[in-house]
Amino acid sequence: MIKKEELVLTSEWDKTFPKSENVDHSKVTFVNRYGITLAADMYVPKNAAGKLPAIAVCGPFGAVKEQCSGLYAQTMAERGFLTIAFDPSFTGESGGNVRYMASPDINTEDFMAAVDFLSLNEKVDPDRIGIIGICGWGGMALNTAALDTRIKATVASTMYDMTRVNAKGYFDSEDSEEARYQKRAAMCAQRLEDLKAGEYKLGGGVVDPLPEDAPFFVKDYYDYYKTGRGYHARSLNSNGGWNVIGCESFVNQTILQYSNEIRSAVLVMHGDAAHSCYFGKDAYADMVKDSKYADNKELLIIPGVSHTDLYDGGGKNAIPFDKLEVFFSEYLK
Repeated sequence: MIKKEELVLTSEWDKTFPKSENVDHSKVTFVNRYGITLAADMYVPKNAAGKLPAIAVCGPFGAVKEQCSGLYAQTMAERGFLTIAFDPSFTGESGGNVRYMASPDINTEDFMAAVDFLSLNEKVDPDRIGIIGICGWGGMALNTAALDTRIKATVASTMYDMTRVNAKGYFDSEDSEEARYQKRAAMCAQRLEDLKAGEYKLGGGVVDPLPEDAPFFVKDYYDYYKTGRGYHARSLNSNGGWNVIGCESFVNQTILQYSNEIRSAVLVMHGDAAHSCYFGKDAYADMVKDSKYADNKELLIIPGVSHTDLYDGGGKNAIPFDKLEVFFSEYLK
């Protein structure tokens, strides 16, 4: 029998964005195939009638549903979609121990479990389900779309390929056998240190205080996660970060396999001022290369937009919600 863990869910509104009066909000839970209970915020258009198209949202990597995934979900609900923003396994209000671990397999399953939940919801048309993944969850969303045939439309926003960045470093600057060996050796040593200490060492979230000579992308993250703009008490990036060994398996377990076999619609969107833009461009190129299904794939590059501008708009309405509404309306008919 499938059993849910008992989760402690916050009842008050504790998001980084204001509550909309045009949607109904509630907390929901569902279980993935590993028995981990996930917590989500569900947003339903007020006075909605009939079976609705639905969207599951997650990300960024190290964030919680009270941050930008919730903003995406609430905004898309205002536009007529039933949506959920969920915390992945081991993170936020979701279950799973040890905390602050990540897994390319389990986190892909988290998205598929969200599709399970939506498919069985009495308010949802199970033939009209899409997903949105932000930052590292953009890569997870593409990985899920390659696996889950129930998904009709996918958006990867300001995406990271977490396997690539863990195995090769930022901008592929550590793409060598020796560099990967040193990473593996360090994490293997850390495993033993953690066991001897009886707890897992945290890797640290976004650097604070911010060094004057910090790279632009570090300043970009700081401006979101460490200020009133996006700080949240449960967010890993705002606080202690992942465990040092939390992303260990990403080094040797690539995602995005068979992405050129995705038959459903995919929109990859990125700002051209984002340090991460190469992830989106390359993922799109791989997805359409030698593909029989390239006609419903799109790459949207947004001028003057940084990585975190697509988290919350960056004060300049950078998130193209009109485009997202048109995209999902077309492919979730």
